[in-house]
Amino acid sequence: MSELYIGLMSGTSLDGVDAVLANFSDSRPVVLGHCSAPLPPDLKSELLALNSPTDNELHRAALAANGLARVYSQVVQTLLQQCGVAASAVRAIGAHGQTVRHRPQEFDGTGYTLQLNQPALLAELCGIDVVAEFRSRDVAAGGQGAPLVPPFHHAFFGQPEQRLAVLNIGGISNITVLDPFAAHPITGFDCGPGNALMDAWCLEHTGAPFDEGGGLVRAPSHGAPG
Repeated sequence: MSELYIGLMSGTSLDGVDAVLANFSDSRPVVLGHCSAPLPPDLKSELLALNSPTDNELHRAALAANGLARVYSQVVQTLLQQCGVAASAVRAIGAHGQTVRHRPQEFDGTGYTLQLNQPALLAELCGIDVVAEFRSRDVAAGGQGAPLVPPFHHAFFGQPEQRLAVLNIGGISNITVLDPFAAHPITGFDCGPGNALMDAWCLEHTGAPFDEGGGLVRAPSHGAPG
């Protein structure tokens, strides 16, 4: 059976869709190819709007999920073409969708996390099985909705006699603590804002949607613009 899988990601910063094709035949996955594509401006604007209460949310969210699935499928087709791999050779696509509301452990003690996604449409468009809905069970169990990242960090960075912390600065920052001496050797949680706020700052002060190449970060400090 094929051990080729595609992973799709569109983070909270909405800077685009990333795709990777990996071979899991051996003990460590091997990346065979990757590509990315920007979100269409209209879809990006709608996804941003759906982060806050708005009119006719259910209808608009359903259509935005359809639009996102179509972008996902286009990125998958590009990736397969670049790698020279047929869709039939890929065992599954992993796609958790676009997070628009994330309030774990709030309100009633459980809270919720909401990702817009249309995995059935994505499966139809690509002809590949799709695995989705990664976050809800973790939130139901009292977590913060990112059950896959800490075990991945442990597999790649864990050391049997060393405490480590792995920081991921995405749209929202999260951290994994790897402590082989603790009762719970693998823990992970959101720890603060990330690219979402930095991108918003860049757009307000420079007109650019993000700090391309990290130029603003590397430039000598002469005080914040405007």
